[in-house]
Amino acid sequence: MRRFAVMVLMLVVVAGPLFAKTHKDMYSMACSALWPAVKDALRNSGKYGILGIDNAEMTSSFVIGGTLGGKRINSAVLNAKGDTCELQVQTAYSGLIHDDAGDFKKRVDESLAKLQPSQPAPPAKPDSPAK
Repeated sequence: MRRFAVMVLMLVVVAGPLFAKTHKDMYSMACSALWPAVKDALRNSGKYGILGIDNAEMTSSFVIGGTLGGKRINSAVLNAKGDTCELQVQTAYSGLIHDDAGDFKKRVDESLAKLQPSQPAPPAKPDSPAK
């Protein structure tokens, strides 16, 4: 039994960091336009426990998960790349059961669609003058 416990401990210590990964997604917009969607996804999805949000640096740390899957700490940061914005999500674990980065990106995309103003109606054509 002791040998088994030592093997499990070694697996967790050695292989645990192998599960951590940084995921990068590019958006064709300024980071200042994407940041409100990131905050909305964190605050209003009901899936995250917010540890910290820094508006100046556009970074956030949050907890996801529950009793069965365990709680996992993740972070997100926005990096400006010219006219585009890179969303980096560092996950504690993504595997067969959990896709923290993919789920977060999906929620950010949903928030972005919700927050973007609807397209304004085209201006009415002026009436042609009567002759």
